[in-house]
Amino acid sequence: MSRMSGVPAEEAIADPFPTRLAIVTDAWLPQMNGVVRTLTATVAILRRWGHDVTIISPEQFRSIPCPTYPEIRLAIALPGAVSLRLASLAPDAVHIATEGPLGLAARRYCLAARVPFTTAYHTQFPDYVARRTHLPPSWFWRYIRWFHGPAERIMVATESIRGELRGQGLNRLHHWGRGVDLDCFTPDAPVPPEFADLRRPIQLYVGRVSVEKNLEAFLCGKYPGTRVVVGDGPARAALERKFPEALFLGKRSGRELAGCYAGADVFVFPSRTDTFGLVMIEALACGTPVAAFPVPGPVDIVDERVGALSEDLDRAIAAALFSRRSDCTARGREFTWEEATRQFAAGLVPLAEELQVAA
Repeated sequence: MSRMSGVPAEEAIADPFPTRLAIVTDAWLPQMNGVVRTLTATVAILRRWGHDVTIISPEQFRSIPCPTYPEIRLAIALPGAVSLRLASLAPDAVHIATEGPLGLAARRYCLAARVPFTTAYHTQFPDYVARRTHLPPSWFWRYIRWFHGPAERIMVATESIRGELRGQGLNRLHHWGRGVDLDCFTPDAPVPPEFADLRRPIQLYVGRVSVEKNLEAFLCGKYPGTRVVVGDGPARAALERKFPEALFLGKRSGRELAGCYAGADVFVFPSRTDTFGLVMIEALACGTPVAAFPVPGPVDIVDERVGALSEDLDRAIAAALFSRRSDCTARGREFTWEEATRQFAAGLVPLAEELQVAA
């Protein structure tokens, strides 16, 4: 196996560790969602540590918009195109990040060539598709079991998701957490001027504005104050018409986004289908408590010190407002991309020496 060279001792990861990694993903730039943000942060750190990471993504192929989610491009690759790329790369390890067309093609190649690979369970795929199609989630769990079953390891972000996958018969699980850019997301980020005259408490949502995020559960709330939505998506126009009293700010990023978190009194996470929720730990790092439903993701991140969970979202908001912002900041700072990347690296499965020689 290749060895690392020129990596600072304090940043080096204990060998054995592959230096030539192929990541196959159906979600990549210019998209911006939790999967893409996780992968880009991880890849940047791996490259900084001296590793050779190749991304196989829809940007390298003809693609079409995903039905109901046009920001995601579904790759239309010629038969064997992904296999040829992987064979020519001869990577030390293969990670398949998503269950879409490219992930399927990579899975097919790895099984045919007897190449070990890892996968990741980034989204509650069965629940997400069930909401879109109005079909039972159990139908889609069959696909998840089939797709991830041959993986040497399936990377999961939280203990609750680990338990859910075990309940589906998937047992080769490996923890891969998430992180926050702690230089960007801080309590002293400049608050946006739009917040100056808003009625308090400011209740903030950040994320994609779409049906699977369950935004109406937030916007229908009766708790006094102002509901603010940061983000964009296919449901935005309809929700703006339906909830004219809410403030929709559109997309924000970097310190502008951090200022939205820092200026809010409570961050509200209404989704029931996320496996983690990066936005929650970003909000906490900025000192803002979290209110959410008691579902996977929030139950793994939020406790009574830094927010509240309840099936009554208004009750969760009311309770979260009593959290100390300093406790929230301390909790948010527990999540770093460096540690998450070490976890990812530890979960990779390198090719056996004889397979590398044969490649």
